[in-house]
Amino acid sequence: MKVGLQINRFDWGGAEKIGPTLRGIAAKADEVGFDSEWVMDHFFQIEHLGPPTDPMLEAYTALGHLAAVTKKVTLGTMVTGVIYREPALLVKAVTTLDVLSGGRAVLGIGAGWNEAEAVALGLPRPLSGGRFEKLEETLEIAKQMWAGDEKPIHGKQFQLERPINSPQALTKPHPPILIGGSGEQKTLRLVAKYADACNLFARDDVKHKLDVLRQHCEEVGRNYDEIEKTAMLGVEIVAAAKEPDAIRRKAEELAGLGIQHVIFANGPDPDLSAYDKLAKELLPALRKL
Repeated sequence: MKVGLQINRFDWGGAEKIGPTLRGIAAKADEVGFDSEWVMDHFFQIEHLGPPTDPMLEAYTALGHLAAVTKKVTLGTMVTGVIYREPALLVKAVTTLDVLSGGRAVLGIGAGWNEAEAVALGLPRPLSGGRFEKLEETLEIAKQMWAGDEKPIHGKQFQLERPINSPQALTKPHPPILIGGSGEQKTLRLVAKYADACNLFARDDVKHKLDVLRQHCEEVGRNYDEIEKTAMLGVEIVAAAKEPDAIRRKAEELAGLGIQHVIFANGPDPDLSAYDKLAKELLPALRKL
């Protein structure tokens, strides 16, 4: 089983502490053997983690910074709301990350949901309609641009006259595409059709969601086993270090359902010793699942 870290909060005592603390966390997780690091693609903090005025970094600028202070982990958003960036700009951002990180980028993408954030900042409203059509067209555009195909794209949502992508990504045939979300009729169908990985929440009925994904794969002629199954544990690093046996049991349960990659959250406490403890007491067991 792979192990990831979502860095989803930056409330470490002031703006001047964000850079050094973020670098320390990212480098430590990379050093002790985490497989992936992720940031949320939000501009305000989301409700269940804190008030909207809590610190939040722009995702792709942050990922570029993480690329410079890590060596092995894959890097991506968990996940980009398709309404936040025009498709070609998003492809260029992920390609740039892949090139500068030495081939470690992931395109994490979803339909978007945060209506309040979009209204506050004057962004396209995710719930105003068409978001899944935009998501599917964006996935098609990404694959065409990563294939080096410059022919015009005239979709219902997006029109590109010459989608040049130079330099191309180092990862071949393209950076992995992870689609986040558990909607059974639309999101999981798009996973089956386009994605290299999906992302669920451990609190979901994971077995049912994966059964639905398997059915969609059968309908579109996709090999279900080609798709990496990831899950957000909803557990912060410091808390996990205090109860490694409980986390191991939960990971074993998820592995039995088909989850191959679990993702922790960083939490408000930047205690780096927790990562060392996890590396000693938990990561070796998870590797065997």
